Amino acid sequence: MKTAALPTKDRLIRAAAQLFRARGYHGVGLNDLLAEASAPKGSLYHHFPNGKTDLALAAATWASDEMLRVIAASFTDAKSFDDGATTLCFKLAKLFDLTGQQDGCPIGSTLFEGPENAAFLEHADRCYQGWIEEVQDHATRFGMGEKEARQRADHLFLLIQGGWQLARAKRSSEVLRDLPKLFAIAC
Repeated sequence: MKTAALPTKDRLIRAAAQLFRARGYHGVGLNDLLAEASAPKGSLYHHFPNGKTDLALAAATWASDEMLRVIAASFTDAKSFDDGATTLCFKLAKLFDLTGQQDGCPIGSTLFEGPENAAFLEHADRCYQGWIEEVQDHATRFGMGEKEARQRADHLFLLIQGGWQLARAKRSSEVLRDLPKLFAIAC
């Protein structure tokens, strides 16, 4: 990942997002973060006074913002909600292949595997709600009422989260590409 052209703080955030996604919060040490970011010792606490905890929150925010961009790009030129959702699933399948098929959700790997504290759980909830609301906004744009739009957004979020885990277990992005077959199935 070595992105030396970025400012130190940005390099630390991106390195943390990548390392936490791949190894989980507890699988990454401070020296790993500094080495991956090509950052000098002391820079971590300069930019993140509470160290790894603050960096984890920043990395989760960065990863969440990236996901919001993927969601928006998937729905921007879509002709229907299902078209946008299908594009999203295919984009995530491609990401799954690019990340080596074992990386976890950037939010879950960082915040659920981190220290058990309310701030991490609240931040994870805010990130996930942001994704759901972005999808809900697109569903509304395609003419769905508020209740249906929320249900479809929740359904898609749950499919993607479960699909990502199953894809990891099977080591196959086909699980994610097959998710559109489940759009019409409601529990």
